[in-house]
Amino acid sequence: MSTKSTKGIWKVISASSMGTMIEWYDFYIFGSLAVVISTKFFPSDNPTAAFLSTLATFAAGFVVRPFGALFFGRLGDLIGRKYTFMVTLLLMGGATFLIGCIPSYETIGFMAPLLVLILRLLQGLALGGEYGGAATYVAEHAPVGQRGYWTSWIQTTATVGLFISLMVILATRNILTPEQFDEWGWRVPFWVSIVMVGVSYLIRKNMDESPVFAKAKSEGKTSTNPLKESFGNRYNLKFVLLALFGATMGQGVVWYTGQFYAMSFLKTVMSIDSSQVDTLLGIALILGTPFFIFFGWLSDKVGRKYIMMGGMLLAILLYRPIYKQMYETTSVKNKTEMVEKTTVLAELKENKKQTMDSIYTTNKEYVDGTTFQEIKTVHLENGAVIVVDGKPKVDTKTTIKINSSDNWALIFLVFVQVIFVTMVYGPIAAFLVEMFPVKIRYTSMSLPYHVGNGIFGGLLPAISTYFVTNAKDLGHPEFYLEGLWYPIVIAAVSFVVGMVYIKNKDKNAHV
Repeated sequence: MSTKSTKGIWKVISASSMGTMIEWYDFYIFGSLAVVISTKFFPSDNPTAAFLSTLATFAAGFVVRPFGALFFGRLGDLIGRKYTFMVTLLLMGGATFLIGCIPSYETIGFMAPLLVLILRLLQGLALGGEYGGAATYVAEHAPVGQRGYWTSWIQTTATVGLFISLMVILATRNILTPEQFDEWGWRVPFWVSIVMVGVSYLIRKNMDESPVFAKAKSEGKTSTNPLKESFGNRYNLKFVLLALFGATMGQGVVWYTGQFYAMSFLKTVMSIDSSQVDTLLGIALILGTPFFIFFGWLSDKVGRKYIMMGGMLLAILLYRPIYKQMYETTSVKNKTEMVEKTTVLAELKENKKQTMDSIYTTNKEYVDGTTFQEIKTVHLENGAVIVVDGKPKVDTKTTIKINSSDNWALIFLVFVQVIFVTMVYGPIAAFLVEMFPVKIRYTSMSLPYHVGNGIFGGLLPAISTYFVTNAKDLGHPEFYLEGLWYPIVIAAVSFVVGMVYIKNKDKNAHV
């Protein structure tokens, strides 16, 4: 491959990136709509348990990603990069569309969460095969000495996919009334994906096989048993484990903290209005995305290792101060209430089970323009309060609408976290591709990537939310920071392993 030639590489990147972006979009609408989905596919008796069950189902898709990496990675090293990631695209698109078609828990009972779980597992398998294929495909087309720059375009797709998922949800919310969105509108983002998948399939169909793989195949140098050569060979297995524990594990938790946990924290812990959160997160992602390209390009000049390790170290040191500042910025305890504007409305309303509930709506306004609404639903049966485990059955929903200056403060604090993400994530595709030989590359790089991101990263929202909920129940004054121990500890282990054992490899070596 020529060291200068970039002819046709934009076509390669756009075809690879579009498909990968759509797969991320499909994967993330589930997480972005977790709060709504929890009320549709799970029993509504306990909203916290339903939300945690949704996060667990979301996490299940991540846990099977390594199995997708093994299955499709093996396929990609045997039959080629192109055909493998066309199959993953169609599998992901079909599963996503069908999630949007499943009837609710009220209609089909426990079949609803079971079907969602099965389709979520199919999504995870597809994504497990997609990323390694796209990253390998682009790296094998890239000129020597520019792999960091060109593969960093693939790295933007996860964030762009998340951004588009937020924008589609936001657009759907704005077009429909809150009642329509809650009833059926939340399904629209799932249905939209089938159109995007169709377009991407047509683009990918006309692509050529990776030149490096095609050359290896014509020379009879492809692997006959990629799994055995990747993981049965002790020398290669050492690199697989080093890639996992020294890089992708830390990168995974930094990625999910900076984008997913930030969103979950703003919505569920800080109770900020969902549309405001989607908008501010979208702005932070737009501002941060060019830095994927920057750090990918920089890694071609100075090496991959120190940029990735620097991102992990900054995250370890700054996560707690950042999240403390986020919480304090919008906490109504730090604001002056306009007492004369406070209203409390009590009413009886018929619920879906055609029994009556007592609804207490409290609205408050603050001097700085912040508004606070608390809707307390007391569930009744024959006029008496329902008691569960010795406690009255009460659901409380709090929504805080923040003012412009608080909004921009939060955008900045999320943007800083996105910068950490770009530092660890921008160079990682080139780093992984350069670690393994061509004949087992798809398989070898896919597994550590998807264990690091899928398991260590994907479990983060559920584990961190559990830590926060637990600390809150125990009355911990800074309960909202407890969820950060998980990413901080995992990133710290990865930082130490990476600094000690990973070499800052020659960026100009041939792949």
